[in-house]
Amino acid sequence: MTSDWLLADALGMRRSRAAEPASTYRVFVRDLVLLCSIGVYEHERRRKQRVRITAELVVSDEPDVSADELSGVLNYEPIVEGIKRIASAGHINLVETLAERIIDHCLVEKRVSAAHVVVEKLDVYPEAGSVGVTIERRRVRDFSS
Repeated sequence: MTSDWLLADALGMRRSRAAEPASTYRVFVRDLVLLCSIGVYEHERRRKQRVRITAELVVSDEPDVSADELSGVLNYEPIVEGIKRIASAGHINLVETLAERIIDHCLVEKRVSAAHVVVEKLDVYPEAGSVGVTIERRRVRDFSS
């Protein structure tokens, strides 16, 4: 502890956290490629298409790796399984709808303070690697309590 912090403690003053290093804990799933019934056109309704999904989650709690146990971190397995369920649940017209459903799923976990989801259709245009959307959402903080 620095002498400034000791002095602040002795005087009963509130210590500034400005000098403490800031960190961000993120959990991500990158480039998950799934077959999905998606699209507004008739030919898209007849056969599934490849979509690539990336989700990055900002976790509000620091990971607790002291015991080297899964319970101390955000497990990405339920995120992946949920994305698979959403993508296979039936036809979806818009990539925006798929992205919204995925981001809603990610924000069910209370420790997630923000999410960034990318959904790409991989086989729409031969001259483009992909087309799609990115959606970001932050949890609204409740300052009333």
